[in-house]
Amino acid sequence: MPDFNDDLRLAHVLADAADAATMARFKALDLKVETKPDLTPVSEADKEAEELIRGQLGRARPRDAVLGEEYGSHGSGPRRWIVDPIDGTKNYVRGVPVWATLIALVVQGEHGADEGVVGVVSAPALGRRWWAAKGTGAYTGRSLSSATRLHASRVSRLEDASFAYSSLSGWEEQGRLDGFLHLTRNCWRTRGYGDFWPYMMVAEGSVDICAEPELSLWDMAANDVIVREAGGRFTSLDGVPGPFGGNAAASNGLLHEELLGYLGGS
Repeated sequence: MPDFNDDLRLAHVLADAADAATMARFKALDLKVETKPDLTPVSEADKEAEELIRGQLGRARPRDAVLGEEYGSHGSGPRRWIVDPIDGTKNYVRGVPVWATLIALVVQGEHGADEGVVGVVSAPALGRRWWAAKGTGAYTGRSLSSATRLHASRVSRLEDASFAYSSLSGWEEQGRLDGFLHLTRNCWRTRGYGDFWPYMMVAEGSVDICAEPELSLWDMAANDVIVREAGGRFTSLDGVPGPFGGNAAASNGLLHEELLGYLGGS
């Protein structure tokens, strides 16, 4: 199996640079915020962080392709970096500390299918970082040398499970609201944490299941690697493995089929 440790170390360097840029502008009174065509906000910090990451990737991995939320796709080939400079921009611009830079490496497998092999999620305002590389496990900590290994929970009954989600509107728009509400009524606990955080909690074992009805690849690629390396499962709502289906269902693995049973229908 290929060794992706050098790529993981590079992803940490990229995250360090992004953290410095985003924290420098967090809660800045003169922060400039624009509205994109899809009516979501983008700040100058989003753009600066992605530019920094792309610049360093251009020097360190000039042959690799890059897909980022703010500047789209560049290059082609069997290796592609997926970047969300600030996941949780709405939180960022309002001074809420729940936001993160998401960096992933996706490679083309033997049979042509893409697979996430490196993922880093860095949330500097929370003082947290999570990461994983294929075959090496998932970790959280201040650095590669000071880390705790992550393990998904062993909760096996839905009535004992904690379920995290983002919002209600997307489920209603996709005609999945009835299944979503039915699921919430049968879980032990539900919380609307949103964005990257519930996936990291699935990896940590503090949340058992989470799902979102509509997402982009950059929202999911890093989360996918970390959840899987922690022993969990990450699929689309239709059960297709990986972050390529436009939506997400993540779990400790034991509850995954039950989760899909509630949310997979439209």
